[in-house]
Amino acid sequence: METRWEGKSKGTVLGYKIFIWLLRTFGVRAAYGLLYFVALYYCFFSLQSTKAIFYYLRHRQQFSYWKSVRSVYANYLVFGKTIIDKVAISSGMRDSFTYEFDGIENIKQLLNEKKGGILLSAHVGNFEIAEVFFREIDSMSQINLVATDAEREDIKAYLESVGSVSKNKFITIKEDLSHIFEINNALSRGELVCLTGDRYQQGSKFLTASLLGQPAHFPAGPFKLASRLKSPVLFVYVMKETNKHYHLYARTTTVKNRDAQGLLQKYVTSVETMLKKYPLQWFNYFDFWEANETE
Repeated sequence: METRWEGKSKGTVLGYKIFIWLLRTFGVRAAYGLLYFVALYYCFFSLQSTKAIFYYLRHRQQFSYWKSVRSVYANYLVFGKTIIDKVAISSGMRDSFTYEFDGIENIKQLLNEKKGGILLSAHVGNFEIAEVFFREIDSMSQINLVATDAEREDIKAYLESVGSVSKNKFITIKEDLSHIFEINNALSRGELVCLTGDRYQQGSKFLTASLLGQPAHFPAGPFKLASRLKSPVLFVYVMKETNKHYHLYARTTTVKNRDAQGLLQKYVTSVETMLKKYPLQWFNYFDFWEANETE
């Protein structure tokens, strides 16, 4: 199984062109229809990611063997739909979907207090469309999204050409770590910083915690940063509930000064809660637990 996260999304410009053409010509349902064949392709020809998601379903969610096999395909389908939804929403089809705000008052409170805050999420659900929710409450552009999963440059250029690039504020992770200063500056201005805490790159510092009964590595940066800056922390997720409906969760947590491991443990418990309710919406397609169990 592939144990390294490569730091960027997979996909091709041609694939995006086909789906965007379908979206604009025939609507979301037509794009979903093509996805049934694309998901089947990935089941058989993206073996590393298929093995990784099968391991998650079989050994971490404790699904039966055949339910795990079926659920691999279902997982690819849901993941593909979240990508289509992201492109559709950012291409002007926002009103084709409905949105449910659960705990949004917690984010509003941080914005009103203007003392800064950190929103922690994970690669579950469709956090990339969180900006849709944020636009409802963030008229002053006080929320910064930290880009941890950079698109390939050719894909970014194409999406920009069709008007699918977010207008929200982004902080891009850089090798020289200058993004840390940008995060600090945003927090000092009383703004919110939103980032994920479930992917670390090989060679970077990490913390270890048990997720779904098995130890795994997590990037140390988000948890050390949040525990040292004494900023309020919220756990935030955007989960797909039906083809046209999304549910945002925003939950408060307490942070002890310089207790990164304690914050990580609370984060892991929060992620587990989401995965128990939405088991198919785990989208880390690599050997997250660095395990080699097969069946």
